[in-house]
Amino acid sequence: MKHILIKWLFMTIAVLAAAYFIEGIRVAGFPSALFAAAALGILNAVFRPILIILTLPINILSLGLFTFVINALMLKIAAAIIPGFDVDGFWPAILGSLLISIVGWLLNALIRETPDSTRPPRRGSRQDDSDVIDLDKKDGGRWE
Repeated sequence: MKHILIKWLFMTIAVLAAAYFIEGIRVAGFPSALFAAAALGILNAVFRPILIILTLPINILSLGLFTFVINALMLKIAAAIIPGFDVDGFWPAILGSLLISIVGWLLNALIRETPDSTRPPRRGSRQDDSDVIDLDKKDGGRWE
């Protein structure tokens, strides 16, 4: 849960950065940026994979560049449903989605998830080799 909240805060910072650097993107304040980041997270989790699959032929022909258009569409939809968050036009949406992606990626790279030693091991994985018996096949087909 803590990890999700940190990512949400980083996405909020990315939205604020896009509003600061890109003309055509406006955020009324921190609460609007917070809700815009939440809307972007939900839209990216629910609708973006569907759009990626539906536009796969175009995406392949454009060598993946059409993904920027999908990201811009997600940003425009978030702007349409969140009061205090506005994106004026196609190019500010493209640049904003690019900047939000870069800032979000950089900030998320800083908080990579580290394995927690207090968690029990996953099924099929071993923490140590103390309960492992190592056998070798000897001459005559015997295992020792």
